[in-house]
Amino acid sequence: MKKILYVEDNEMNRDMLGRRLSRRDFEVIFAFDGQEGLDKMKSENPDLVLMDMGLPVLDGWEATTKAKEDPEISGIPIIALTAHAMEHDRQKALDCGADDFDTKPVDFKRLLEKIEQKI
Repeated sequence: MKKILYVEDNEMNRDMLGRRLSRRDFEVIFAFDGQEGLDKMKSENPDLVLMDMGLPVLDGWEATTKAKEDPEISGIPIIALTAHAMEHDRQKALDCGADDFDTKPVDFKRLLEKIEQKI
């Protein structure tokens, strides 16, 4: 079973996407802010991270940058998730080191295809 770390501060988003991924036989673990996300990347060794960009404590942009700078976790694929759907937002996420980008509200079929390509 592949493990996904979903870093998301919104409870409704966590619940909805977490349940859908679990039904697809992914083990889903959660972090509620960017710092906790970094910590869980190290302690849980997920196969992939779904990283919200608008997070408290440490936002997703900085958490992604720090993850990709850390040799211990830099190889874990990160898909940035954000409600900001402009091309410059996508480019900013990729510049921070995200391996892919998707928008909210989540198109589950499209996101699932991206997940399956990365793990």
